[in-house]
Amino acid sequence: MQGRSTSLTRLPKAYVPPAMPYNSTPMGSPAMAAQGFKVPDPFAPRRRPAAASFVNALLATALLRCWHILLFYGFWATAVTVVSHNWYDLSIKPIMLTATGTILGFVVSYRTTSSFERYNEGRRLWAQIIHASRVFARSIWFHVPAHLTPETLKARTIIEKKSALNLLEAFSVAIKHYLRGEDGIYYEDLYHLVKFLPEYALPAGIPRRPDMASPVVRPMSAEPGDRSSPDMDYFSPQPMTITITSASETDLPLPNTTRGPVPDYGRSPGGHLNPHPPPYPMFRRRSTVRSTMLNRKDEAYLLPASLPPRCQIFDIFPFSLIVKRLTKNGLALEGKKAAKVRTLMKNKTISHNIPLEISLYLGSYVSALQARKCLDVPTQNVLLLSLNQLVDALTGLERVLTTPIPFSYSFHLWAVTVIFCLALPFQIWASLQWMTIPATVIASFFFFGFLVAGEEIENPFGYDKNDLNLDHFTHNIIRNEMHAITSTPAPDPSLWAFSPHNDLLFAVRVDDKVERLTPDQWVRRGPMRMQEAMADI
Repeated sequence: MQGRSTSLTRLPKAYVPPAMPYNSTPMGSPAMAAQGFKVPDPFAPRRRPAAASFVNALLATALLRCWHILLFYGFWATAVTVVSHNWYDLSIKPIMLTATGTILGFVVSYRTTSSFERYNEGRRLWAQIIHASRVFARSIWFHVPAHLTPETLKARTIIEKKSALNLLEAFSVAIKHYLRGEDGIYYEDLYHLVKFLPEYALPAGIPRRPDMASPVVRPMSAEPGDRSSPDMDYFSPQPMTITITSASETDLPLPNTTRGPVPDYGRSPGGHLNPHPPPYPMFRRRSTVRSTMLNRKDEAYLLPASLPPRCQIFDIFPFSLIVKRLTKNGLALEGKKAAKVRTLMKNKTISHNIPLEISLYLGSYVSALQARKCLDVPTQNVLLLSLNQLVDALTGLERVLTTPIPFSYSFHLWAVTVIFCLALPFQIWASLQWMTIPATVIASFFFFGFLVAGEEIENPFGYDKNDLNLDHFTHNIIRNEMHAITSTPAPDPSLWAFSPHNDLLFAVRVDDKVERLTPDQWVRRGPMRMQEAMADI
């Protein structure tokens, strides 16, 4: 566990020294004075110049996604208006306007509602992840006993609990990258949490997003320490080896430990999705486990936690039509060394479902606690239920991401909208004359704005302005709460309940007339006086 808490000296400053009982924390100590972490409110008004606020609001609207469509219909309405005014009257009776306009409005509304349901479902599943993480962390840190002797066993228990909570944090971070199509563990917010774990060879539950910005790389066939491959100088030359005494063929799939290249089970050699999973023996455990850890000097080249695509001119229509041709052979990354190291990172990726892999290790920790018989049955059930909720949320997020709107429905809706807007100038020319041009543009914005907005929120896990703020969920909520929970031992109620500051125990308000008595004074008065005080409330 390089880079993590391998001794008690690395724990937060609020940690009580080992000389004291692990669950006893004196009142007034830094541990009890800790107030946790202040989480910024992502919905609070942001302080920025008015011009910047206007630009950001404009970027979040559907206008920039359909401006070229509006421009086309503006020219179309202008042509119809000019011809009708100067040469030949092209107007027709507006019977179809009222008949089809109402139906089209309902259909477009249904399309937008369907997309918003997916958006709302994604937010609900992330709330489930946060809830399950809180329950799992509380149960592990408070209910797994650490009253062990000698001190080395107590220290090992704390390290186990902290490692499990680190994996719990890594689960949400891995889901964030997984939903964004970012394979592997080589990210600044994930690598240090899971780098020490042997890998499983799990297939991806969602199709991977083609990375057109990465150069074509060859499979890595050299062994660790094989100097025939010059690229291997960037990685640790010695593999981490774990000996396995026995393994049954009927066990669950275990970490893949094959030396050399590991096939990509998510895609065929031609780059197409492979609908057939690999045979079961592919997943059996071998005798050793190879580590994919980096040298410390190469950790500076870890990918950032957030990789939003840079907005360039080729993202704008019509330049976006030639992007595929220009990037057919890939684009070079900035810096030769960074490009080479990051390419090798992508090559070393084995598991394509990191969140599911982490859930297996969390399950193994709960299984070990059960085998040690150090937990009661209700606590075991809470841990298993929380773990099941995490996996259920992962499966639900995969369902949201891999269930597109049927192509026939989407195509028909777009076709009907295009035809309706094309016929609109002919139907309103007789009554609006030159106002036909802005009226057509505005009506087109109504319909196509809803369509492109619905397409944008179908996948709420990306980097668009209207997508869910996954970095806020993982960084500001889950990570900060994990750190706050582990910053102090489990509070002892015999200490905080009998604090001298708990002198308003039976009060319903705060004023000078309320009798202020400490818990020790109430104990000396006896239970009858306590009952009388509660009856007077």
